[in-house]
Amino acid sequence: MEQMMHQHGGDLDAIERHYHIPKAEIVDFSGNINPLGFPVSVREEMAKHLDIVSVYPDKKYTALRESIASYTGAKAEHVTVGNGSTELISVFIQSVNPHKSIILGPAYSEYEHELSVCQSQYDYFPLKEEDGFLVNVDRLLETLTPDIDLFVACNPNNPTGTAITTTQMRRILTHCKANHISVMIDETYIEFSDNLEEICSIPLTQEFDNLFVIRGISKFFAAPGLRLGYGITSSQVFHDLLAKQQDPWSVNILAAFAGERLFQDTAFIEQTKTLISSERKKAMETLSTFHHLKAYPSSSNFILLKLLTDRINAAQIFEHLIQHKLLIRDASSFKFLDSSFLRFCILSPEHNAQLLGLLKELVEEE
Repeated sequence: MEQMMHQHGGDLDAIERHYHIPKAEIVDFSGNINPLGFPVSVREEMAKHLDIVSVYPDKKYTALRESIASYTGAKAEHVTVGNGSTELISVFIQSVNPHKSIILGPAYSEYEHELSVCQSQYDYFPLKEEDGFLVNVDRLLETLTPDIDLFVACNPNNPTGTAITTTQMRRILTHCKANHISVMIDETYIEFSDNLEEICSIPLTQEFDNLFVIRGISKFFAAPGLRLGYGITSSQVFHDLLAKQQDPWSVNILAAFAGERLFQDTAFIEQTKTLISSERKKAMETLSTFHHLKAYPSSSNFILLKLLTDRINAAQIFEHLIQHKLLIRDASSFKFLDSSFLRFCILSPEHNAQLLGLLKELVEEE
């Protein structure tokens, strides 16, 4: 049970029950959620319009899809919405119904779970530590043989923070198209990137109809409770299959109302990008002075760390920090990672400084 606690990401209720710490007092570095919280402008608008719960949402979610299209640069007819990105992952995999799949790993466990549900055989293509967890495209293409039906990747990847460039992705998609392989790219964390234009796959959806790109509002817009995800693909076959698989009104009316406005809050979007970029750079500079801890460059709002000492492991660091009401992620539960890996996300300057100070005490001082 104790080891399982180390592997929770953002499950504050489980942590509260196990450690008897009120969840409101826990500083959560494990959930990768925007430290600015839910945008005030949208919160105020929702409070004024709570009476909308008495009506059904638009079945086609026209205004919501148009807002997403404007935000992402996609065509509105290429946008589909769902009850969180997890539902779209599930429904898309069911729609493809792959016999054999490849997952870029280490990875979010939900991909494996959903592939298991539809009885797909799956294997992992590992991002190697000696490559800095960067993808080796030549080696990947050798793995994506004609008997593979689906390739799944998170970009930027969770938990490594590394990213596949758009140029690399075009090579992958060209190869997959020629071999009749569908591609699902999860861009949950891409909005935190400094180089979004260099790694975003959404423009490629107009060129490749074997591509499905998924995002959500849980992390960047700090709204996991609203359960709003969206996917983008130019394949009408995929849209038709998704429509058959999904329940009607999959997105509740409050989530749809919020979504129509979230993507238009440019002040919040820019404030978030500025904060994360500045604090990520500052954290990396601080961590570069550590002798017993390696930090991997990240294109997201979290940083993967590797302990370079056997005096302490990730689980022990987790236990030390939770006593200070700081919750990090012991990354040993991720495929291909071990007890020397941990992950934390960028929060406020004060909390980041507190965490880095405690890490230094635990790891650096003899």
